[in-house]
This record gives sequence, structure tokens and C-alpha cells, in this order.
Amino acid sequence: MHWTLLIILVAACALLMLLERLGLPTTLELHFKGDVKRETRWLAQYGQSVCTPIAALLVYQLDPGSPVVRLHRAIAVVAAVSAASVLTMLLKRTLGRVRPGRENAGKFLGPSLKHANFRESFPSSHSACAVALSVMLAILYPQAASTFWGLAITCAVLRYILDAHWPSDVLGGVALGYGVAMATWTLFRRAGWV
Repeated sequence: MHWTLLIILVAACALLMLLERLGLPTTLELHFKGDVKRETRWLAQYGQSVCTPIAALLVYQLDPGSPVVRLHRAIAVVAAVSAASVLTMLLKRTLGRVRPGRENAGKFLGPSLKHANFRESFPSSHSACAVALSVMLAILYPQAASTFWGLAITCAVLRYILDAHWPSDVLGGVALGYGVAMATWTLFRRAGWV
């Protein structure tokens, strides 16, 4: 695992969170219309519940390995993204950070078992899942790593631009997705599955 990158991401997240708490203006309140709105919505879903199974299916169909290796690689992709998704959900419900533009914006309200979107800002699940997917695909297909990373970064940036998250939420999600994907890859590799 690239510990240096993970440490930098976590430190940047903590710094941004401190700056946000000190009142640094971070919300943009931009409004998109027409094709721009539709295209940004599509890009913001990279790594989510439709994209990830399709990516795993493509890994299974197109990977040059044996059928068993292809299956294991497809499962590894789904496992990394699923683990990132579950972990972010648990953190969101535990921490209860209020999203930008809402009453008590930025505050941590503490644990809740009940789903309440307005208080599930940290960390960004979209960012975590997009990065987890990109890490796995970039490991499997390094020749397309820049494309995968471009999609993940675009998704993460859009979460901020669309005022769905604070900048620290996005970086926290990126760090979480990266760490989970690298751990998943390591586990699958040690088990001899990939």
C-alpha cells in the first residue's frame, strides 16, 4: 500500500476540516442546467450501484486470464467497492455530519441508526466508492489507469461542486476508498485469488 499517499490524504482532510470549522467559506452554490446538469449527474455516479457491477462484468468478460482468475478479479472489484460503501455508511451514521446548505451545516450530531440524508455528509460515499473502483481497475489494467483516476477525481470534485459535501468529506472519502481498495487487493493477492 502507498502509505505516504494515504497519510497525505488523511492530513489534508483533517486540515480542511479545521479550516471549515474556523469558518473558511467553502460552499459554491452553483446551479447547472440542461446537458451540463445531466452529464454531471452521470459522472457523479461513477463507482455506484449500477456502474460497479457493470465494471465487474466487463472485467469478467474482457480480462485475458482464465475463467477462474477473471471471476476472482471481478469479485475483488465488487468487494472493494462494497467494503468502501459499507464503511462509509457506518461512519456517516456514527458521526452524523450535516451537509452544506442545511440547518446546523457542518456540525457533527453523533450516532443515529436511522437514515437521514441531511446528516450523512462525512465521509463522501460517492468519492470513496469511485476511488475504490478506480484503484482496483488501475491495478488490473494499468494501461488505463489515467482514465480510471480521471473518472474518480471527476466524481469526487463534483460531490463538492454540487454542494453535496464539504471538501473534507470528499478527501475523507478519497482516503477511505483508497485504503479499502489497497487492503482488498492485498487480501485477495495473499489468498492467491488475483
